Amino acid sequence: MYSKAPLVELGEFLKACRARLSPRTVGLPESGASRRVTGLRREEVAQLAGLSTDCYARLEQGRVPVSRPVLATLVRVLHLDDAERDHVFELAARGDCVPSRRPAQKIQPQLGRLLDELTATPALVLGRHMDILAWNSLASALFTDFHRVPEKGRNYVRLLFTEPAFRDLHVDWSTVARSCVAQLRLLAARRPGAPGLTALVGELSVADADFRQWWAGRHLAGLRVGTKKLRHPVVGDLTLDWDSLTCSADPTQQLVILTAEPGTPSHDGLRLLASWTADPYEPERDVTA
Repeated sequence: MYSKAPLVELGEFLKACRARLSPRTVGLPESGASRRVTGLRREEVAQLAGLSTDCYARLEQGRVPVSRPVLATLVRVLHLDDAERDHVFELAARGDCVPSRRPAQKIQPQLGRLLDELTATPALVLGRHMDILAWNSLASALFTDFHRVPEKGRNYVRLLFTEPAFRDLHVDWSTVARSCVAQLRLLAARRPGAPGLTALVGELSVADADFRQWWAGRHLAGLRVGTKKLRHPVVGDLTLDWDSLTCSADPTQQLVILTAEPGTPSHDGLRLLASWTADPYEPERDVTA
């Protein structure tokens, strides 16, 4: 059991920190209309932190425990200094309200075997928060050398918003990025308060104004197929159709495959990339993910 008093104190402190901020401070648009509350509204903090409004309200009321990733996200969203950060973590520890983290997600063996067989088409496996769990050599040649990306940074949405080369690869970056944000919102609605997702949303909300604005919207997306237009630095413009296969053993894992229509310049471009990657490397897999 957790102690109620520290959680109540933590909630009151979060409320006070919220009251001293304005929408402009955190990059939200101001409508100009009078506000009934001082500072940010609960729903505004919840949106920036990747939580439901109800979940954040219960945090301020001291009614629920809170994980370390959620606290770290709130520290960024509420612009807390080092002393204030230490204070909220101390209150959380006193309330014994920090649950253990979920184990790192590992690729399902059957998806790994299927990935090993795909040598002529780019393919990667996305996890529960659009983390990149595994990839083949052609996907690495197409997108980026995933081995050079730190393990904690291997997330498709994070790369879209934080890596300039990855961003430049996508011809219609804004459309792709909006769709990914909407997909994250759908995942958040299914698992409100999930620590890993909350930490990702908080990180990107603080780091990128576009993400912050789009996350505050209401659009949801559940795309399983689509088309990507990429501008590869070596083989030029590519128009690729993508499809996804959901793993029955773990529905949070999806095998994403990209193909080009035969006889098109895009198909020739993929064949050229495949010829460069066919020999020296086996399909890549992050076995520790």
